[in-house]
Amino acid sequence: MTNHTLQKQLFQTGSFLAGTALALGAFGAHALREQITDQYLNVYETGVRYQFFHAFALLILAVFLRRLHEKTVKLAFFLFTSGAIIFSGSLYLLSTSMLWYGEDLKWLGGITPIGGVALITGWLLMAVKGYKYTSSEESHSSRSSRKHKTSETS
Repeated sequence: MTNHTLQKQLFQTGSFLAGTALALGAFGAHALREQITDQYLNVYETGVRYQFFHAFALLILAVFLRRLHEKTVKLAFFLFTSGAIIFSGSLYLLSTSMLWYGEDLKWLGGITPIGGVALITGWLLMAVKGYKYTSSEESHSSRSSRKHKTSETS
């Protein structure tokens, strides 16, 4: 996959997740407010919020792709996307289960941490392996190091 293709996929997926989060948030604020309890409305809004966070994370990855390790970005892309779908999706289903199933499916809450672990893993991966030095930064770093050593010996 070329950088251009990866960048396009990051941008499109991030935009799609942001757009659907906006639509789902509006749906929750207007259509669900009278249909579900305040507790479940808060659960639903948490799903929307985390979907937005990770939509923006994908857009940021798209913008800064050249400064990041491509393999790491690909894995973070998978972790952020699947994590957002599992985390937020399970919260959407949990909070609305009385409407579409007729019963409170609390066991759906047990799926949510799987998505959360994927999201956390994506962020930790980016923290540890995401950034790469460009050749100009490496040469600047080595020049600074040499200059510092030269001034110490003088």
